[in-house]
Amino acid sequence: MTEGEGTVSARVVVADDQTVVREGIVMLLGLLPGVEVVGAAGDGDEAVRLVAELDPDVVLMDLRMPRCDGVEATRRIRAEHPRTQVVVLTTYADDDSLFPALRAGARGYLTKDAGGDEIVRAVHSVLSGDAGLSPSIQRRLLERLSEPEPRQQMPAEAAPDGLTVRETEVLLLIAEGLSNQEIARRLHVSTATVKTHINNLFAKTGLKDRAQAVRYAYAKGLARPPAGEVT
Repeated sequence: MTEGEGTVSARVVVADDQTVVREGIVMLLGLLPGVEVVGAAGDGDEAVRLVAELDPDVVLMDLRMPRCDGVEATRRIRAEHPRTQVVVLTTYADDDSLFPALRAGARGYLTKDAGGDEIVRAVHSVLSGDAGLSPSIQRRLLERLSEPEPRQQMPAEAAPDGLTVRETEVLLLIAEGLSNQEIARRLHVSTATVKTHINNLFAKTGLKDRAQAVRYAYAKGLARPPAGEVT
């Protein structure tokens, strides 16, 4: 961190693959006290390289980027340059975005509707050893902690046809008769994420529709048919 005129400035690198968004963030932060933007990256690989070159205090990290996404870039930065903190700044606030980023080592998480002052507060919070989380993300974490323990999940190596744990979970919810919207609410993810999981599990198993998926879950012993139902 650098000091000038009595104000401590955090040295920041901005990583976002969208040029207009990246330049907008850089311009916004340039108008605010307490931060100094020292570099800007268009993907995760470039972000990691800039951290090695510039030794910033914080990286403001987008998640969905080409070549190397924000989660992998965060993991590499925290492993190779532990002095540099990461604050995620993304459009996405679903569980499949939030929790991998936090597990990778991000200390802050904001959505792109955050104002400049909120971004600056998050930057200085993580440098002080605190978490830089938006109020909505804090609420989501508290909700997650207050939820009942999920049922025992099948180990990934035990799932048939190479299905991941999440794909198997989606399959079981299909077998329960839930719609995509209901599955999304149950798993706290977006409907688009549910559709991606369904497409992946259909591709791996050769299934064509939900009815086949239900029969598949019964045949593999993943779910039990209702009493009296013939499979």
